[in-house]
Amino acid sequence: MRLASIAALIALVLTLSGCATGADGPARWYKGNTHAHSLWSDGNDFPDMIVAWYHERGYDFLALSDHNVLSRGERWMNVDLVIKRAGGDDVMTKYIDRFGSDWVKTREVDGKDQSRVKQVRLRTLDELRPRFEKAGEFLLIEGEEITDKFQRKPVHINAVNLPEVIEPQKGDSVRDTMRNNLRAVLALEQETGKPILAHLNHPNFGWGITAEDLAHVLEEDFFEVYNGHPGVRHLGNATHASVERMWDIANTIRLGELNARPLFGVATDDSHHYHGRRNVSPGRGWVMVAADELSADAIVEAMRRGDFYASSGVTLRDVRYSPNEKLIEIQIEPDGDAEFTTQFIGTKVEYDRSSEPVTDADGNPLDGTRRYSSDVGEVLATVKGTTAVYRLTGNELYVRATITSTKPADNPAFDGQHKQAWTQPVGWKNRVAEEQPRRP
Repeated sequence: MRLASIAALIALVLTLSGCATGADGPARWYKGNTHAHSLWSDGNDFPDMIVAWYHERGYDFLALSDHNVLSRGERWMNVDLVIKRAGGDDVMTKYIDRFGSDWVKTREVDGKDQSRVKQVRLRTLDELRPRFEKAGEFLLIEGEEITDKFQRKPVHINAVNLPEVIEPQKGDSVRDTMRNNLRAVLALEQETGKPILAHLNHPNFGWGITAEDLAHVLEEDFFEVYNGHPGVRHLGNATHASVERMWDIANTIRLGELNARPLFGVATDDSHHYHGRRNVSPGRGWVMVAADELSADAIVEAMRRGDFYASSGVTLRDVRYSPNEKLIEIQIEPDGDAEFTTQFIGTKVEYDRSSEPVTDADGNPLDGTRRYSSDVGEVLATVKGTTAVYRLTGNELYVRATITSTKPADNPAFDGQHKQAWTQPVGWKNRVAEEQPRRP
């Protein structure tokens, strides 16, 4: 969905060889995860073990995004705590077997009761880079999950390609807290000249963020349409909208009422557990980015242009949007005997703008996303097969696609989950009041 050049008839072309050609020349797909946790915060494995997992499974880039910390400086952990966090005493054996005793640094120090305590040092990102990175093949990007809240509502924002840590900024409301953290990201980008990608994480976690919050905090350009943590309430419930439904509500409000750019959707793991004993595990969600090169700046800039899609298991061979012809064309990579259904989803210009609060059994309004008409996020067309085409009529605020496989997810986060992919909204540029660079 390369929207940056009006001169390009086809904004993004991804060929059968896995490469992409856009207005700026050759590019290719890069697979990456922007949300993962290690022992640097609340993950249960060493950062080098986690990087090895992604590297060995064909990812092109990874951002470790621990809570309110970067993987820098000297950090020692008690081995007993590492074992407790991992849920098994094999964690040290696996670490030494994988990297060798020369790499794994341990020491003994005096404990509180004068007993000797064994500790292990966590490796920094700078120490991992020479071991794993290879030009054009694998890249580590520095990241942080800025972990904030308003009252009891979580407000978590991932900052990717971050030059220094950002402390939670706090605020007087959920929206104010979101804005303050996003403005801190923007200020750091302007100060350093380094492009930083910020995405709002798991809006239904703790029922912290509503679709209306997503719509009105215009400093936010990206959010997690899929997060692989089983506890983030991806599907919503009887009184809360699903995350995908929230995406359409937010983008309809932005384009239909605020003349503002839509949100782009990312998919991530939010992985915490790596030993098979607990279920916040890796490999569930990722982005596929069409960039000119495998560098942190190029990945961020490509995502800002919308040159990516989100996936929980479906691979796209080819995504094309021609603004002149108003045509979306998607080619899906076959997956054995899987069958695919593509839903083209959008909201028409003359949509029913009415909404109502969700109420409890006594009719009292509940704090959450309001209910909107079926005009919002309407299924405009459904196509079966590995090729899906939709021609915009000009009466849509935006159009995006959700592609669903008949195959179940390889590592499901919820019951009945199938492999999916999500493309970014297109056809919206003439709805935006003025053209500006996308914010972090």
